[in-house]
Amino acid sequence: MNEAIRKISAEVWSGRDELEVLTFDIAGEMFALEAFIVQEILDLLPETTVPGAKAFVGSVINFRGKVIPLADIRLAFGMEATKPTIDSRIIVIQLEIDGESMLTGIRTDKVHEVTTLLRSAGEPPPSVGMRWRPDFIDCLVRRGSEFIILPNLQAIFTAQHDHAVSKSSHG
Repeated sequence: MNEAIRKISAEVWSGRDELEVLTFDIAGEMFALEAFIVQEILDLLPETTVPGAKAFVGSVINFRGKVIPLADIRLAFGMEATKPTIDSRIIVIQLEIDGESMLTGIRTDKVHEVTTLLRSAGEPPPSVGMRWRPDFIDCLVRRGSEFIILPNLQAIFTAQHDHAVSKSSHG
């Protein structure tokens, strides 16, 4: 498994020494997404709950006239859902899932900044002592005394999709 994590981590950096990212908080943890997938940062918008949908993507929002899913990745990581605050934002990202490009919103507690992370500060997640699935994390990057988590959105969204499909086909 550790070798697979290293391979994933290498794919994230793909020969680069630096990664431009947008940092944000979820449940007191600092996360980062590659800046190039970020389309826009929005204040909270009215959400429409989708009946029968999994909590991970249990609602949709209207983004520039398009209906897009709103994901709460804290649920994929097994964190508790929380009430929005004045700092809560939605990050709209462009993802490719199963060969299909899609827009998705990600609910966050607070958006910080666009910054550059150094490959030399990146580490694979530890194989023991992690409270989250290691395949959901591309790597951890040390910045000062804190770690920034780069989530593996492909793994998270594919696992959630596969889980929903297997539940619906066997239920």
